[in-house]
Amino acid sequence: MKAEILHRIRIERYIFGIIMAFIMVFVSEISGESEIIFPEICALTIGAWISEQQPWQANKRRIFFLMSVAALFGIIVVRYIHLPLIFQVCICFAFTGFILTLCKTNFVPIISACILPVYLRTESFIYPVSVSVMALIIIIAQWLMEKYHFRPVNQFEPCNFNAKTQIIKWSKLLLIFGLIALIPFKLHKIYFLAPPLIVMFTELSNVNSPARNKPLYIVGLMSFSALIGCAIRLVLNMYLGMPLFVCTAVACFLLFIAIDRLKLFFPPAGAILLIPMILNPDYITEFPVEVLFGASVLCICAVVMFKKEKIS
Repeated sequence: MKAEILHRIRIERYIFGIIMAFIMVFVSEISGESEIIFPEICALTIGAWISEQQPWQANKRRIFFLMSVAALFGIIVVRYIHLPLIFQVCICFAFTGFILTLCKTNFVPIISACILPVYLRTESFIYPVSVSVMALIIIIAQWLMEKYHFRPVNQFEPCNFNAKTQIIKWSKLLLIFGLIALIPFKLHKIYFLAPPLIVMFTELSNVNSPARNKPLYIVGLMSFSALIGCAIRLVLNMYLGMPLFVCTAVACFLLFIAIDRLKLFFPPAGAILLIPMILNPDYITEFPVEVLFGASVLCICAVVMFKKEKIS
């Protein structure tokens, strides 16, 4: 009986996640403000609501603060730092590494929040306001779920970072990413390195991450998410003329079924799912292939180049 109750509660959390994404896209469409759509919101619902154990060591204040600051910094880079795209992205990547270390947390979704506006050339301050509001909704809903026993209480413990180790790690991450990015950015195929894939790369570089034990599953899930998002957008929106908020709800429903069956609650998959909802229609058919290739390369680099130090 207890197992049945827990399963029912998880289904309710899935429903809350679908509703959250639905409302976000609905508000964006009726207001005409595309900056409101923030794909990482689906990742946050997977990590903060659906997963039994939050995958990040971050309390609610840190989640709100870091998401808000990262989104704002991304807009500032687009508006005021007039450098080639690859340098803008690297600046954002380095900044997120700095504030994550400073705040003693591994809340890596902020990487996507910071880099996405650079990719989209978004200059409107509506974007960071939207991100802040949605982050606030996420943490309030998480608090309510914990209070009324819809999910376990998140116990926060700051990451015990060694400053020297972190500097070396983030320098290495930045160098590897910069080298990998040279060809895609030169060819204007930036979604080979879509922001959620950069989050995936950073997560897999963490030698203590459980996701490192299932690299093929991670690549498969990211590719599946991209394929589902694009297929739903292509069929329901571009061919049948249905609104994007309907596409979003259907795509989230299918992804949640997949992660529940696989028991693989990997938040970046939620973010990659919603990227097609904001893409130029011309890129829809290319995006799943780019994600498959990019996820494979980044996954291999993260697993091979970041390993636990052997104790002699």
